[in-house]
Amino acid sequence: MFGALDWFVLAAYWCLSIFIGLRAARSNRSFKDYMLGGGSMPWIPIGISLIATSVSATTFLGVPADVFKTDMTLIMTNVGSFLSIIVVGWLFIPRFRKSGAQSAYELLEKCFSRTVRRIAAVFYAMHLVLRAGILLFAPSLVLAPILQIPVEAAILISSLAAILYTWYGGFRAVVWTDVMQFLVFFGGGIIALFILVQGIGGFGELAALAGEAGKSHWFSGSLDPSNARTLLSAGIVYAVLEVAIRGCDQQFVQRYLSCKDVKSANRSSVLSMVLGLVVSILFYWLGAALFVYYKVKNASPLPESLGANDVFPYFIVNGLPSGLTGLLVAAIYAAAMSSISSAIHALGNTMEKDILCKTTGQESMFRAKLWIVLWGVCGTFAAFIAASQAGSLLENALFFTGLFTGPLLALFLLSFFASYLRPFSVLIGIICGMLSLLLFNGIPFIKAYTPPLAGVFSWPWNPLISCSISVWLALCVDFIVPRKVVNKVI
Repeated sequence: MFGALDWFVLAAYWCLSIFIGLRAARSNRSFKDYMLGGGSMPWIPIGISLIATSVSATTFLGVPADVFKTDMTLIMTNVGSFLSIIVVGWLFIPRFRKSGAQSAYELLEKCFSRTVRRIAAVFYAMHLVLRAGILLFAPSLVLAPILQIPVEAAILISSLAAILYTWYGGFRAVVWTDVMQFLVFFGGGIIALFILVQGIGGFGELAALAGEAGKSHWFSGSLDPSNARTLLSAGIVYAVLEVAIRGCDQQFVQRYLSCKDVKSANRSSVLSMVLGLVVSILFYWLGAALFVYYKVKNASPLPESLGANDVFPYFIVNGLPSGLTGLLVAAIYAAAMSSISSAIHALGNTMEKDILCKTTGQESMFRAKLWIVLWGVCGTFAAFIAASQAGSLLENALFFTGLFTGPLLALFLLSFFASYLRPFSVLIGIICGMLSLLLFNGIPFIKAYTPPLAGVFSWPWNPLISCSISVWLALCVDFIVPRKVVNKVI
């Protein structure tokens, strides 16, 4: 159980995070400093920050839970990650750097209109605050039983820490705490896997037993679009989702703009992909090790009432020696806080620059700090909603990621290759593209809704479907609807 040494380790992690935030705040003299680190950050910490932003507590808890229930086939998503950095490095990063923009969505105003820019920012904010709720909920699954408090109270404790150092330290605090938190997160995963392997009898024994149980199965060449666990869906089609995230997400664009040039930004992107592959391998094997440890070797009794999402937290609390439990809890905090801090910081910038469209200055920096606090509160309420939902943490997180990313990607592709389109046509296209997903997908928070084409396509197809329909309809509407009709409408 959680002892005095565990509390010491966890407290030391909290103190170090706050210390980094305080130190980073000394360099915040302008809005650009606060939001982009002055535009001259080293590419190595930016690359680490990119992957720390991507791998959240849903990775720490959700990936092992997914393998515990099924197998490793979703590791093929790393194929999509590799394809995406090629596209983003060639198509997106040079355009963002050349534009001189301080946010992802400034380009949309230059190509279309301020209304398009604002709607894109609103879509992004809705997606990110809902996802942030899940990222806050995940570590609370561990914190609540340790402190013997309700999950809602654990969510509050988690959110307050992230909001505090993000509000005070700005972008530099987010990046340097990301670096520290990634080391804690990755180190915690290695320690957990090492202890499990020792309990099983060595990695060779783990590999053999995991293979016999089907847990190390990682490849499927099926062409069935309804199956997410194939090279077609999880690898190739998933690349569209990765391009949308890496190319259109303000969290990523902020980091590209914080580097000194295009070359450095691309290096950070490649580094994040390589680290992402290493993290995937680690946590997929961690899920297989948990299954072998509890279900095959029966090295320790596992309560029958536990669901897959609860197995790793149970091991952390009950299967680790004193001190290491605190380190693993700190690792989950690290994963959650790196994602939450990046999310609310990006939302603060998006609110100030893209929704309010304010000019930069000291007043903008003050308002952005207020928006960071407000978005942190909104994310906390979203976490309360997530706590009331059943199902996989990973699946719920991916639903909200896929809902908005396709239309956002369509907006940027249209701005790159069809900037002649009228704003009216673009908006009709992306709204219909988003609504088209309701034909194929249920909604996690509305269990009564049954989509008419449920099961035809698996979740990796969502961004491709919504992006394709958005682009096609925008082009059709612009061609079919006369300009005089549009002028009357708008």
